[in-house]
Amino acid sequence: MKKQLLCTSAIALGIAAAPAAAQEWNLDWGGYMNQHVAFGDISTNLANFGVGGQDWEGDGLSLHQTSEIIFTPNVTLDNGMTFGINIQLEGENVGARIDETYMSISSDTFGRLDLGAENSAGYKSMVGAPSVTSMYINSPSTSAFIPFTGYDAALSAFAATPVNLVTLPFRQAGISSYTEVGGNNDVSRITYYTPDFNGLTIGVSYAAQGAINAASSYSVDKNTVLSDIFDIGVNYSNSFGATDITLAARWGTGDTPSLVAGASDFETWGVGFQVGFNNITIGGSWAENDNDETLITSGVGLGDSEGWSFGVTYDAAGAWAFEALTYQSETDIVAGGADTGFRTDREAYKIGASRTLGPGVDWDIYLVHETRDVNVPVAQFGGDEIEGTLLGTAINLSF
Repeated sequence: MKKQLLCTSAIALGIAAAPAAAQEWNLDWGGYMNQHVAFGDISTNLANFGVGGQDWEGDGLSLHQTSEIIFTPNVTLDNGMTFGINIQLEGENVGARIDETYMSISSDTFGRLDLGAENSAGYKSMVGAPSVTSMYINSPSTSAFIPFTGYDAALSAFAATPVNLVTLPFRQAGISSYTEVGGNNDVSRITYYTPDFNGLTIGVSYAAQGAINAASSYSVDKNTVLSDIFDIGVNYSNSFGATDITLAARWGTGDTPSLVAGASDFETWGVGFQVGFNNITIGGSWAENDNDETLITSGVGLGDSEGWSFGVTYDAAGAWAFEALTYQSETDIVAGGADTGFRTDREAYKIGASRTLGPGVDWDIYLVHETRDVNVPVAQFGGDEIEGTLLGTAINLSF
């Protein structure tokens, strides 16, 4: 029965037209580790965030690391089709041990089909402001040093009403222009990317439900979770003389749980660009998440959000590259299953430089300033600003 199903799938993909001789597998693998040391000057009023206390122990010197081992074995058959696996093992001793894990089937004429737990075609098609250092501000990276400026599952335990004062929803425009529908991330999905047509690639994705780490599409009740998630992404990248251009756009939508009467569908969309010339690259992005604000996921309010990035990098002669960029966003505040009419604003600015020390070895230095205003005129929560400045350095190893 298993052989019959595999054969049927192969025929449906049009890849079994001719027998293919057995080939040797390429047991490829690689990975990275980024080690950060930063001095932070943090200013908060945590009493107004339902946490208690007037100071935050993030002041002073702190350390942060991210690392993964990525296994990518693959085999190319005589008919030109490549079958591969991507399994990403997290290096930190916290949270989930496995990140993305999926299968790929590809060829120059067929395109690529991804099956498994991975981000959507819309997410992977996007571009934004360029960056040269590994302390990203178009992401929640700075929340490792500056509290309450990104998503933190541990801090979400402090959440009071309004619930998303403490932590911003993950994979939402309040944190990054690389968004997902309803913030779903690395769920089981099927994605197809067309072959490259003179620099143009189109991708489409479908996920039956938005529950992370589900054993199968039938192991979660679709009546109770975000479901039937559809994404499309378009990416165009080409060179015209000495000018390199990349353009991107994405849109996605998903059904809300049917148990919620009158609920609207989740949506996200975004556009981005990068233009490079004379060792200078300029880029930016805009993204929005439109959510059903009557729903709460994992204790985090899913208010609507929008954000944009803009920046420039300069690849100097020799080993140095430089950057200057910003990410700014707004997120509606949800309380009691409803939009309060107020919002929280995030602004992040970064300048930095990166020096190549050798193959797969980079040294970063950076300065980040980030603020988060909570515009809620309520005595317990209102009028406060979280502010942090980081002076940091990092060693990045990749292999």
